[in-house]
Amino acid sequence: MLRSIKTVLMGGLVAVTMGSCWELEQEVLSGITQEELEANVTPELIEVLKQSAYGAVVASGQGGFGSHGGYYSVQEVSSDHLSIPQKGADWEDGGIWLRAHRHTWLSVDGPLNGTWQYGFRIVAESNLLLQQFPDLEELTSELKVLRAFAYLLLIDNFGNVPIIRETDRGGSPVQSTRQEVFDFIETSILENVDMLTRDNTRTNLNFWTAHMVLAKLYLNAEVYTGSPRWADAEAVLDVIINDGPYSLTPNFFANFATNNENSPENMFTVPYDANNAGGFNIHQMTYHYSTQQTFELQEQPWNGYAALEEFYNSFEDGDTRKGSLREGPQFASDGVTPLIDDAFDGDPDGPEINFTPNINQLAPNAFRQAGTRIDKFEIAMGAAPDLNNDFPIYRYADVLLMKAEAAWRQGNNSVALQFVNQLRERANAPLLSSIDANVLLAERGRELFAEAHRRSDLIRFGRFNDAWWEKAASPAFRNIFPIPENQLQANPSLSQNPGY
Repeated sequence: MLRSIKTVLMGGLVAVTMGSCWELEQEVLSGITQEELEANVTPELIEVLKQSAYGAVVASGQGGFGSHGGYYSVQEVSSDHLSIPQKGADWEDGGIWLRAHRHTWLSVDGPLNGTWQYGFRIVAESNLLLQQFPDLEELTSELKVLRAFAYLLLIDNFGNVPIIRETDRGGSPVQSTRQEVFDFIETSILENVDMLTRDNTRTNLNFWTAHMVLAKLYLNAEVYTGSPRWADAEAVLDVIINDGPYSLTPNFFANFATNNENSPENMFTVPYDANNAGGFNIHQMTYHYSTQQTFELQEQPWNGYAALEEFYNSFEDGDTRKGSLREGPQFASDGVTPLIDDAFDGDPDGPEINFTPNINQLAPNAFRQAGTRIDKFEIAMGAAPDLNNDFPIYRYADVLLMKAEAAWRQGNNSVALQFVNQLRERANAPLLSSIDANVLLAERGRELFAEAHRRSDLIRFGRFNDAWWEKAASPAFRNIFPIPENQLQANPSLSQNPGY
């Protein structure tokens, strides 16, 4: 009887498109009535029910974590770590990725609408179950925290967004202020966290990862509300550090292996599966077309995402984490046969593929083999376009770095050094004797590269508007994205963010 959940959204997914209809129906389990479900609640049943909401986090092929075209892409390409250079006609894409890099995006750009839809899809799926099973406290508590997680993504990217509860009806939800959204996230977690399991459930939120969502909220409180909450962030992080079930893995790259589902460091993950939960396409997104031969990939990669030279050079020699970037001459799977660029474009390194830190230009004619590539996640030999690796949304390493930052911002440099050096020791990097804002931001960058944290970090440290390679200094209003044009047209209650 416990079969898959099928969600039917009648009249359109309101929370995603902000259209005029808010009538939703859900066929939960075939052959079981609602009354039977509520009368025969079991842990197995609750687990089945909530997976429709978590399915929206996976969001196969819709720009979720580790996928191209939406939330993940705009976090990374707008940062000082990654770019998608235009290689003639390749990756021109109407200029959306050039604008993302240069901070000149437009409200009509599709990836911004995808980012909005990604967050509100999680909200919608959570609200569906909250409507239908209001009396299953264990289920509703977790769904309210999951919804709060989605709103953390939305407040970070768009600022003022509509708060849509399971009790709301009507087709044009109004925007709430960023402070109101902040308060909603905080209250949702504080009122429900004690009901969540303390088991180490990596693919679902639990007591510990709910604290992580709250810690992220507090760490960015000054950005969101104008009032810092460093001490609150540290106190919440201490709950995880002192009592949680997590620890650092001795091998940094074990967290990103094909079979990483049992990593003691990965706290909340997207459980990707090549056959049943696709969407993790990082190898397709970054590698050169001919790298198909290196890993005997089932399909040719797209030759897009490449790291900025300054970031590559920020790693010290010997730092294990420098292996997160693939550089140098590339070979077929035999390790001997050089890969050749069949459409050689005059790169001075010659037709043999050689990933060099330097990229000659962002557009219009970047060399096809220029730039080091994302190599953080293991690529299994013969991999499909969708990987089996679980994507770590939250890692214990981030907990330690957040603890260091919260302590440092309160003047406790010795504690900050202690926690940063734990990670540097694992990475075989020299231990630090002093710490400041630049050191903390750089260390977060090296540790959390390509994990969708960099944009938010740059904003919190006041560096997002700086000039960097092929990007001029950008105005402060660019710290949040515009409300997508699709959403403004669908919902007349929405107002555009200032500056756009």
